[in-house]
Amino acid sequence: QLQFVESGGGLVQPGGSLRLSCAASGFTLENYGIGWFRQAPGKEREPVSRISRSGGITSYADSVKGRFTISRDNAKNTVYLQMNSLKPEDTAVYYCAATTGVFSQWKLLSTYNYWGQGTQVTVSS
Repeated sequence: QLQFVESGGGLVQPGGSLRLSCAASGFTLENYGIGWFRQAPGKEREPVSRISRSGGITSYADSVKGRFTISRDNAKNTVYLQMNSLKPEDTAVYYCAATTGVFSQWKLLSTYNYWGQGTQVTVSS
């Protein structure tokens, strides 16, 4: 009934680009702040980016600043993560997450009410 689905992952060469999408069905995404997280094998899930309900506030991890851009299209019930200049260390499963709560601590997993299933991004020569 309630779906929150990531897509757009794949295999790219270093320096390449991908655009990830996080699409919601069964609920209205504009009521939620959205975070993107990623997790590599054997490592903790780490925050990548966030966008506020209105889109007026965005934040990025230091490791992706200047390369990744988060955006949302509430009319399409979708949030995007444009990833440029990809590096091998960007390889991970990427997850989107949604919260209706206080969004000041966007880097904390506990902030989020809903999680997608993830999409694999592999950056390799």
